[in-house]
Amino acid sequence: MSIRVTHAHGDHIAVTAANGTEILRYVYRPDPAAFESRKPYAHPVRTLAGHTVTGYRPSDHRWHKGLQMTASHLSGQNFWGGNCYVHGQGYVALPERVGSMRHDGFPVLAVDDDRLTVAEELTWIENGGEEWAREMRGLIVHSVDEEAGAWALDWSIRLTNTREAPLRFGSPTTEGREMAGYTGLQWRGPRDFTGGTAFAPGSDADADKLMGSQGPWLAFTTEHDDVDGHSTLVFAHAPENLEALHESHWFVRAEPIPTVAFSWAFFEEFELPPGESFAYRYRVVFADGAWDRERVAAHLEGMPW
Repeated sequence: MSIRVTHAHGDHIAVTAANGTEILRYVYRPDPAAFESRKPYAHPVRTLAGHTVTGYRPSDHRWHKGLQMTASHLSGQNFWGGNCYVHGQGYVALPERVGSMRHDGFPVLAVDDDRLTVAEELTWIENGGEEWAREMRGLIVHSVDEEAGAWALDWSIRLTNTREAPLRFGSPTTEGREMAGYTGLQWRGPRDFTGGTAFAPGSDADADKLMGSQGPWLAFTTEHDDVDGHSTLVFAHAPENLEALHESHWFVRAEPIPTVAFSWAFFEEFELPPGESFAYRYRVVFADGAWDRERVAAHLEGMPW
């Protein structure tokens, strides 16, 4: 199934499927609110049937914006947005700790009928203006399959420490809040995903029991409010993530908010020395219908890395 790509320079890149549905809008213009951590994000994201599967600035967390790369605790700074978790105090508004990610350019932006390939250069900047890290981000839209009712987005990151000191990555859990280890690539669902069903291979565990677990993929499905139908999102690790600088765990909630993150520092901090880099690759499948484990596994198997 072919796609059409439009680029509103300085603002966003949009991808539209052959059936006329805009399935992805990647926004890279700077956000107006510094407290929400200015950085690019993907929203709205839709299934091929046109169902919106990302939330944007929900009333409970204004800094949750679709699908975005984050770092909740990074050497005392917050590249997630909003309040900072401080042990013994809880969540505190510390605007002087909120950093940002600056879009520097697209060295690659290529369309080949049914595939979009994007490379984006970004700089991570702490609140005082010091440049801490250089990122090369990859976005690939592919496998747009009308028969399957699904399409896929591959999201990669290669982050290099440009400081003279190590970068220390953590999460609220490493700061003392149990089972709240969110950081890394994060998805926030819209309201109708609240109370949805999360599942993973080889397990009957629900979202609560999957929190902090590990595995090659995790899926989240819901029934929509405004239309008769379901949507399923599948979050998958690339094989080499198992050999990355630090092992990942799932951060997943269905209540009170719907969210999933590929957390690279759920239980333990790790350091990135000056001049060194780490890299991860992820895949998110956006599908119409209520998929089960067997269908998810078969679809992923038919989509090699």
